[in-house]
Amino acid sequence: MLATLSAAAQTDRAHTLKVYNWADYMDLELIPEFEEYYEKETGEPVKIIYQTYDINENMLTEIEVGHEDYDVVCPSEYIIERMLRKGLLQKIDTNFVETTENNFMNVSPWIREKMELISPSDTIRVADYAVGYFWGTTGFLYNKAYVDEEEVKTWGAIQNPKFRGQIFIKDAFRDVYSVMIQYAKHQEIMDGKADRQQLACDISDENLEAVEKVLFMAKPQVAGWEADFGKDRVCQGKVWLNLTWAGDAQWALEEAEDGVELDYSIPEEGSNAWIDGWVIPKYAKNVKAASYFINFLCSSENALRNMDYAGDVSTIATPEVLEELIDEEEYEPHDVSYFFGEDADSVCINPIQFPDKSIIDRCVLMRDAGDRNEALIEMWSRVKGNHLNWKMVTFIISVTVIVLMFIIIRKMRIYRRHKMRRKRLAAQHLTEKEN
Repeated sequence: MLATLSAAAQTDRAHTLKVYNWADYMDLELIPEFEEYYEKETGEPVKIIYQTYDINENMLTEIEVGHEDYDVVCPSEYIIERMLRKGLLQKIDTNFVETTENNFMNVSPWIREKMELISPSDTIRVADYAVGYFWGTTGFLYNKAYVDEEEVKTWGAIQNPKFRGQIFIKDAFRDVYSVMIQYAKHQEIMDGKADRQQLACDISDENLEAVEKVLFMAKPQVAGWEADFGKDRVCQGKVWLNLTWAGDAQWALEEAEDGVELDYSIPEEGSNAWIDGWVIPKYAKNVKAASYFINFLCSSENALRNMDYAGDVSTIATPEVLEELIDEEEYEPHDVSYFFGEDADSVCINPIQFPDKSIIDRCVLMRDAGDRNEALIEMWSRVKGNHLNWKMVTFIISVTVIVLMFIIIRKMRIYRRHKMRRKRLAAQHLTEKEN
């Protein structure tokens, strides 16, 4: 948790901006730069209180139940949908852009179109309440020394006995469900009997059972469920596979230890394209500064700085961003026209951050499960709660054997002592009898 504030700012709420964001999700040097920018644009001082969280639901509880007065937060798309349905968001003020640079429109039209899927109604449009910040996909980060590219072209890799005890899975039930239901129902999708986007949103008992079956069959391969440390273990060569997000994979490729060669794969059955975005909660006190802050982060320069800092992919799709990211020596050309426009149908850009259009066409957007959230969480808890991978089983068996050996040895010692005592007593009795 980081806070940049003065004692005066704590009591002067009108000139304080409270930002609540994911950990390691923004270049923190932008904080004082925004404070300077805001005062220059408006003539008013502002001090930022910057705090971080690691789980969407925790952030939501603080706002919904605790009525915390954060001015701007950065939830994932399905939480934005839930907040909209519960009336927990204010509209983002864009009127000021008449007198300053309008960076809101730098967000890729593809991102804006995707986010409209979570609009609760025709009268409550997500475009009025949320602005995309980072986005990415879900796939496999893998160690090329032990895993072949062909083996991770399917989500079925989690059931491959070759990877026994060598897989970490992201502890994110929405992400995992949305990809595993596509794996479980892949043939129906291919036969045109099921739509992948609808499947990802359908938390029926039948679908829950299908995903739970897939995950239970994968348990011998799973070394654990992780919120953030999986990529580190893969970087260190301690496990071979991590079902994770593209941003984590990119970070891992850059931070891998010497001799550890990694790559990232999005299985052919389909994946999800997740989006995190900025919103202004219902209890915010400084809506004006919040709107300026969101607009500030949507500039091409700041988007590139945040990408470089976090490793995740900005939603900003300006020519300046594209030009900066093109690297003809490092990457092969592929189609990213869905994101940057029709002229970007063959550009040399990082395929982990910007997959080819053919891959993106197989990705769904996660949605809020509504009244099925509890059933989804229960399924996830059953899978995790009964989790016993081979390492854990080996440990339990080893401990059990040691305990049993200890008990047996102890009983043998007691038996020998009793036997010796009986012999001594018998000898003593015989001596007394002879005397």
